[in-house]
Amino acid sequence: MSDANPSPRALLSVWDKTGIVELATELSSLGFELISTGGTARVLTEAGLTVRSVSDVTQHAEVFDGRVKSLHPAIHGSLLARLHLEKDVEELERLGYGRIALVVCNLYPFADATLQHPPLDDDALLEMVDIGGPTMVRAAAKNHRHVLVATNPDRYHGIVGALKEAENVNGVDMNLRRSLALEAFEHTAMYDSIIANELHKRYVGNPTAHKGAANQQPYLPSQVLSGYTNRQPLRYGENAHQAAALYTSPANLAGHTTLVTAKVEGGKAMSYNNYTDADATLRLCRSLSTDEWPETPHACVIVKHNNPCGAALGATQKEAFEAALASDPESAFGSIICFNETVEAETAEAVGTLFVEVMMAPAFTPEAHQLLTAKDKRRLLTIDSPNDRLAPLERILVQKPIEGGLLVQTEEPPIIDWSQAKTVTEREATAEEIASMKFAVRVCEQVKSNAIVLVQGTATVGIGPGQTSRVEAVRIAARRAGERAQGSVLASDAFFPFKDGIEQAAEAGAGAVVQPGGSIRDQEVIDEANARGMTMVFTGHRLFRH
Repeated sequence: MSDANPSPRALLSVWDKTGIVELATELSSLGFELISTGGTARVLTEAGLTVRSVSDVTQHAEVFDGRVKSLHPAIHGSLLARLHLEKDVEELERLGYGRIALVVCNLYPFADATLQHPPLDDDALLEMVDIGGPTMVRAAAKNHRHVLVATNPDRYHGIVGALKEAENVNGVDMNLRRSLALEAFEHTAMYDSIIANELHKRYVGNPTAHKGAANQQPYLPSQVLSGYTNRQPLRYGENAHQAAALYTSPANLAGHTTLVTAKVEGGKAMSYNNYTDADATLRLCRSLSTDEWPETPHACVIVKHNNPCGAALGATQKEAFEAALASDPESAFGSIICFNETVEAETAEAVGTLFVEVMMAPAFTPEAHQLLTAKDKRRLLTIDSPNDRLAPLERILVQKPIEGGLLVQTEEPPIIDWSQAKTVTEREATAEEIASMKFAVRVCEQVKSNAIVLVQGTATVGIGPGQTSRVEAVRIAARRAGERAQGSVLASDAFFPFKDGIEQAAEAGAGAVVQPGGSIRDQEVIDEANARGMTMVFTGHRLFRH
């Protein structure tokens, strides 16, 4: 490659030094003059490359401990000059500014800074807000007709190849220039969204940290800024004719603590449906991993098509699995299963040859791992968590696109103040029934509406998910429970609009009901429960999930 002007210039200023020495070496061999700043210049110089400092170009020393170094017309005039316009070329020559043909820049790791523990204070965090870098990147991207810009080390090899193929730097293909410019704008947009979202949490507050819609509303953001990166393509979406990919947030890439960063082993690559089902499974399993049930600390959750078909707590892991499986063994075929603690060999033996799409846990013992991977189509997902036990995560804002806009809401586990829950029937609930109600409500919160859950102790025996009629949901749950419905506790995600739901529950054998209450026919429902000798508790907390 040659250039009409001697020594085209490349400005290199990167936080992530991956591949920068190799790139600079190639550029130098192609006749580029290297301009650099601070740590990047030091690395290149130590590698034996000749580097010109930005201060030498601007004829102005860095000031304020390096806060200001590249913000100067000698840099940005060279980046923004429209070389196809004679007046810009003449003005560039009059000012004595040479052309900069390539900018290589990536930014201070603000996302990493937000993850530090203990958290950085505001002043320290703001020092990680890059100013000069984004300005250079945006200037180069805006003028990509004349300036190449690279923000991703993965693109260095392709850029060098394109430069070698071109007769001069001006001959680099416009499609490549546009691709790099788009990537640059995405890079800075992502960066700004992470900053804005973090500062919103710090300066305004996190809406999910407050109870009740009225208290949460003032903390919702004025703008929804989503910064996600395409992590990997998926085979297809919900159906084979739909394209799909997995996107991740940089703020969630600090270890295997979330579903998207889990270690995946065995079987085919995860699909769109696998991920959506796994998310529902993991969400419920995390919500059951609390100290509320100290005698049954092991949780097992089985999900099929985004709805739990079995969930249980047990004194042992095997006990929890067998109880969850018994809830609906037919639906468990091709399901996703999650455990809240390290999977043991005894549990793996109990799983046996059951066809499971995905099995998730904080860890697997070597013996369990060997047994479970014997089925070649079974995937294992390891989700690192403190003390090898699933830990709750901070609740996020839930987003749902609709035509022309976006719905946003807070999501959180049931905030039921059980001291305020009231028994509305003549028969008071026993301590054992209250304990089962608390478990049933946790499961019910994760079942699609209309939702009915029947439990015995701390295990589901029948689930009626996603029905247009609440009484039909009761029938489905009762049919799946069969004889195990006798003496069970029933949880409903919303009030019973008619007494027929209670009639069906009683005929199935349920002896206790927990529901929000709030229907204009509450008294009719209460009277029916009294007539059947049932106990009923109103929580005042609806649990719809659409």
